[in-house]
Amino acid sequence: MMSPTLHMPGQDQIRRAPKVLLHDHLDGGLRPGTIVDLALASGYDGLPETEPDKLGIWFREAADSGSLERYLETFAHTCAVMQTRDALVRVAAECAEDLAADGVVYAEVRYAPEQHLEAGLTLEEVVEAVNEGFRKGEQRARLDGHRIRVGALLTAMRHAARSLEIAELANRYRDQGVVGFDIAGAEAGFPPTRHLDAFEYLKRENNHFTIHAGEAFGLPSIWQALQWCGADRLGHGVRIIDDIEVAEDGGVKLGRLASYVRDKRIPLELCPTSNLQTGAAASYADHPIGLLRKLHFRATVNTDNRLMSGTSMSHEFEKLTETFGYTLDDMQWFTVNAMKSAFIPFDERLAMINDVIKPGYAELKSEWLFEQTAATSVPSSSAG
Repeated sequence: MMSPTLHMPGQDQIRRAPKVLLHDHLDGGLRPGTIVDLALASGYDGLPETEPDKLGIWFREAADSGSLERYLETFAHTCAVMQTRDALVRVAAECAEDLAADGVVYAEVRYAPEQHLEAGLTLEEVVEAVNEGFRKGEQRARLDGHRIRVGALLTAMRHAARSLEIAELANRYRDQGVVGFDIAGAEAGFPPTRHLDAFEYLKRENNHFTIHAGEAFGLPSIWQALQWCGADRLGHGVRIIDDIEVAEDGGVKLGRLASYVRDKRIPLELCPTSNLQTGAAASYADHPIGLLRKLHFRATVNTDNRLMSGTSMSHEFEKLTETFGYTLDDMQWFTVNAMKSAFIPFDERLAMINDVIKPGYAELKSEWLFEQTAATSVPSSSAG
């Protein structure tokens, strides 16, 4: 009989497995029907499609360009309908519900408060509306039999000049649902060192932050994020593969930066499907996550933008399982990596690992074992 450690999970098991998500954008995960509703309510007439199914297809096709810059253009439509308190509450609540229904038990969802001020909201009102939405979504998920905890990451746009202001905002709300800080946007021409004052402030306040680095731009972006800015995690970080040499005989040599990232257990917020869309990887088979998993980097699996990529955590794991033959053990490894890397207190992370994640995977493995036992049992013949 096959060992359960070699079992490749099916779609249903992947969906039911407890999952942890560290890199997901609030404005990249709206339901197409919600966008249509909010556009109608706000008078926004810029949508390329007004039928939800067609709109969802448009977002995926527009994002599937191979260019990070074009990929980012799709957010003009989602941000346009997220300018009121009610809209933000609804979007955040639905985000929590959708993730919980997909088996996500812990998520850190990021958004840029500065992009939601066009209708007169203050930065504080934006944060409070999103926090309210996450709490509502958690409550609704519980009523549906799902458990999830959602923390917010406040993002500053790297091409703008409000990063210190947003960092201070994240620090003020750190005990009210905001678990950390991030910078996002086009990497080329906007290095993380432009925002040193924000990162130095957060370090003085003993607060957490991640930095989008090593997605569209390469090793210099990663190096700056770590050695100049002091990032706790790397948003994407997929281009660390550029510092790893694989010989024809399969031998692997790590450069000094890659060695540092692995040795220091710096979490990589890898987003396979998104990376294919932006040109950071040519295919799932070519995605660096396969090698990074083998080399035991602190790799995690993430969605990035569920709407634009037409994805979910289950979809990401389904693709990885099909491509690399990953098992429930591999899924648990990625999930524990993510939970270890979350921006909540150590004892809470440990409780999630020991009380939720490990028992969840143990149940799935035992379920498979009993199914295999039943399938291979042969009824004994009665004596005549």
